[in-house]
Amino acid sequence: MGAGKMHADEWDIDVALVLRLLGAQFPQWAELPVEAFPSGGTVNAVYRLGDDMAVRLPRIEGGVGDVVKERRWLPSLAPVLPVAVPVVLGEGEPTEEFPWAWSVYRWLDGVNPEAGRLTDPEGLAADLAGFVAAFRQVGLDGGPPAYRGGPLKAQDAGTRDAIGALEGMIDTGAATAAWEAALRAGEWDGPPCWVHADLMPGNLLVDRGRLSGVIDFATAGVGDPACDLIPAWNLLPATARRVFRAGLDVDDATWERGRGRALSMALIQLPYYVDTNPAIAANARYVIGEVLADHVGRGMRSAT
Repeated sequence: MGAGKMHADEWDIDVALVLRLLGAQFPQWAELPVEAFPSGGTVNAVYRLGDDMAVRLPRIEGGVGDVVKERRWLPSLAPVLPVAVPVVLGEGEPTEEFPWAWSVYRWLDGVNPEAGRLTDPEGLAADLAGFVAAFRQVGLDGGPPAYRGGPLKAQDAGTRDAIGALEGMIDTGAATAAWEAALRAGEWDGPPCWVHADLMPGNLLVDRGRLSGVIDFATAGVGDPACDLIPAWNLLPATARRVFRAGLDVDDATWERGRGRALSMALIQLPYYVDTNPAIAANARYVIGEVLADHVGRGMRSAT
């Protein structure tokens, strides 16, 4: 794997390439300054274009379908969601030099929140609950299956493999017990609903502590609503977690699946990104700690 790369099959992308693509396909923007943006994203490279635009290019072939999905659904989702979401301003096409579709977006102001450093955690929790609730009410027909919207048991093999890879780094026995508790919660038997399916801190934007935008809708679609509960463990402290849950009126089984989904994602992310994406690796450690503390706390309450 090359220096600075997260994936073995990652394409070589730099400012010079972005400038050449813009010059060939969007000459009206070719003279604007371009600079790499230090995004923690794993599938796309992001470059700031001028003051109010961003260029986003897939790092790997697996992200190409995401470009098409966002172009298809973002214009319909934006008017019914309570915070700003990306707006596609230009649809870049493949070339001999860069073989995949890419896009130019409107720039969204805000910063990514960081677990443990929130200025208004309860307010942010209420905002997140409002966003998730609004997404669930989206009435668009023909939505694609959400990337993480299927049965939790589909992640069983990958999650157990990751637990094995983390031997010596985490309490693998506790992680296995927490994962198995989530599997026992049962699967979603209600109608599929719209979900974002990747509400990681890196896909959230805040302004003065409150939610101002949500980005990266590549995983969005219809499925189990539990997959949009992951901010409860990847971002919010326990007090704000209660605000988030109350704002969504979540039943116990769905909450348990959401906790299991957050744990599975973190367990798989940590060994893969531990050397290549410090932000995601740090957040994965945080999630594992929060979920295992939750699991131990539930066991103690059950015993009393």
